[in-house]
Amino acid sequence: MKFGVVTFPGSNCDEDMVHVLETILGQQVVRLWHKEHDLKGVDMVVLPGGFSYGDYLRSGAIARFSPIMQEVVAHAKRGGYVFGVCNGFQVLCEAGLVPGALLHNEGQKFVCRNVHIRPQARNTLITAGLKDVPYCIPIAHGEGRYHADEDTLKRLDDGDQVLFRYCAKDGRMTESSNPNGSLENIAGVCNEGRNVFGMMPHPERAADERLGNTDGRALFNSMLQAVMA
Repeated sequence: MKFGVVTFPGSNCDEDMVHVLETILGQQVVRLWHKEHDLKGVDMVVLPGGFSYGDYLRSGAIARFSPIMQEVVAHAKRGGYVFGVCNGFQVLCEAGLVPGALLHNEGQKFVCRNVHIRPQARNTLITAGLKDVPYCIPIAHGEGRYHADEDTLKRLDDGDQVLFRYCAKDGRMTESSNPNGSLENIAGVCNEGRNVFGMMPHPERAADERLGNTDGRALFNSMLQAVMA
């Protein structure tokens, strides 16, 4: 599978993502600069974490208008895969590629720690190969509180488009296990076509044995297994 990792001014997790995809998983990876208009034949575009354009307007709002995003939107509309993590998730929301919005964390503080998430929708690339257990994945964001209106939340539930929810270590979804105040503990969603995925936690930061946690690798393996099936 050929991945393209986009770098915006302010991205800081692009090389982490390249390392996991290329070195740990052995996949073909190309780096895509935000001013480019060529996706170079990739199968999946990855929008990494960071602070694109310094979050000066609203997280992801300026990056949404980068030249490369014209190609990313077209790629998604053709059924191509797109995966956004943290700031990448914010960009996807701003571009209208996934429903909802990411607001300032409840409490107005940056949160950086390990959390647990539990897979919900089981018929997507990123979740099909996962077990129904909590996965320990790091978060690092100031604007990660998922929000959507009631109609959108109902469509997400009815359409089985919620990828992950924050949970306790034992798998229970409680108020205390929600690190940022996201509605219904939502940590990630997909589009109706199930080819665009966005999540706040960083699976690439939990994929290398040297970091003492490889739970995130399961998400990437799920993608690869689903594509090769």
